[in-house]
Amino acid sequence: MNDLVRQHTGLDDSDLEWLHLLVSEWQLLSDLSFADLVLWVPTLDGTRYVSVAQMRPNTGPTSYQDDMVGHLVPRGRRPMLDAALDEGRIVREGDPEWRDEVPVRVESIPVRREGRVLGVIARNTNLLTVRTPSRLELTYLQSASDLAQMIAAGSFPFPAEQVDMDAAPRAGDGLIRLDADGIVQYASPNALSAYHRLGLAADIVGLHLGATTAELAPARGPVDEAMVKLASGWAPREAEVEGGDGVIQLRTIPLRPKGTHIGSLVLLRDVTELRRRERELMTKDATIREIHHRVKNNLQTVAALLRLQARRMDSDKAREALEEAVRRVGSIAIVHETLSQNLDERVEFDDIADRVLSMVAEISPGRVTARRTGHFGILTAEVATPLAMVLTELLQNALEHGFGPGESGTVEVGATAGRDKLIITVQDNGRGLPEGFNPQRAGNLGLQIVRTLVVGELAGTFDMVPAPEGGTRVVLELPAEA
Repeated sequence: MNDLVRQHTGLDDSDLEWLHLLVSEWQLLSDLSFADLVLWVPTLDGTRYVSVAQMRPNTGPTSYQDDMVGHLVPRGRRPMLDAALDEGRIVREGDPEWRDEVPVRVESIPVRREGRVLGVIARNTNLLTVRTPSRLELTYLQSASDLAQMIAAGSFPFPAEQVDMDAAPRAGDGLIRLDADGIVQYASPNALSAYHRLGLAADIVGLHLGATTAELAPARGPVDEAMVKLASGWAPREAEVEGGDGVIQLRTIPLRPKGTHIGSLVLLRDVTELRRRERELMTKDATIREIHHRVKNNLQTVAALLRLQARRMDSDKAREALEEAVRRVGSIAIVHETLSQNLDERVEFDDIADRVLSMVAEISPGRVTARRTGHFGILTAEVATPLAMVLTELLQNALEHGFGPGESGTVEVGATAGRDKLIITVQDNGRGLPEGFNPQRAGNLGLQIVRTLVVGELAGTFDMVPAPEGGTRVVLELPAEA
């Protein structure tokens, strides 16, 4: 619609915004009218109309099998469009048109904004299935007529109350028609069923909807009064009401077709099952986060016990082995701590990598500087946990074997996320690899863990090569699926 309006018409951005607001609401008008809607806007030179939007009804057969958006019609070919645009009134005169052997009643509704007519809505009703209308259909058509008059007067839609139409209730979900005093004149079967679920035992017709709703969904303080006003339909509002065994979503639309409040439309939907499922999901998410939190606490307890045991060791090798185990347990605890703060089983791994760097750098405080470049991106828990272990082992190996006592240097972790794979490098400027070293076979327990995790769990590749500037460069390649 933006492109068509800017290419063919002289409307400004504020006019275009009004048309967008109208189009976001006009599914309601289409459903209440049982009719197709096409929005026609005059071109800049005034000699033609361009159709910029189209809507088909959910409540009846369509009049247009083809899309009309983008069609151009010369002025004069459709006199009802001309009359509605020039005179600023709803035009209903004329005989039905025949389209593919289907009779179609055409009406034109001017779209007014701040006293100016921006375009015309052509309302096209398929008459092939016309029959004696029911009370529901009569209420729909009367409500559609009131909304059409408000559009022609420039009082609908409501600029301050933009609605998410994907989440808002629709006419078929449930509809209640109120008079000017908020008394129910008509309630559709779906609407009546929703109020029965709230706990209403009688028919709702003849009751004051605001007072009845406040009784069924009791609250404290001024909320009762606010609910009475909302459900009485004096202002365009949305709310959810919970009472008895049900939850209903309400949307009120004041009707002022001639500038005077004559009543309201209340659209409502029973969202009891939807809210129940949402609560179950929230409970499940909270439980999963609590599990991750407890696992993290347990791992930290294990690490503390191992650290205490290490302090009691007389053997340096035994002490170093326990300290390595502490760091391995700590890297897993970091992942679980991050998962305990998220709503899903996915983590931003950059933060985990930075914390692993800080933890491992404690091996040689002040001598070796560790830093990260690039971004890992968001990874699943199944990838984050083994990858954190792998980083811990590689950094620990670089700090312990790449630099001797008193030597200083840097260790850099790099990450490049591509479309097909994630490339991770761990590079130091230390003493380099021993002569004849084979990274696929040789190495200590740490490298064995790395090979097992990278190849076995992450389905990736692992290699260690001399760095061009001196030192050692480890390259990991993980497929995007991992």
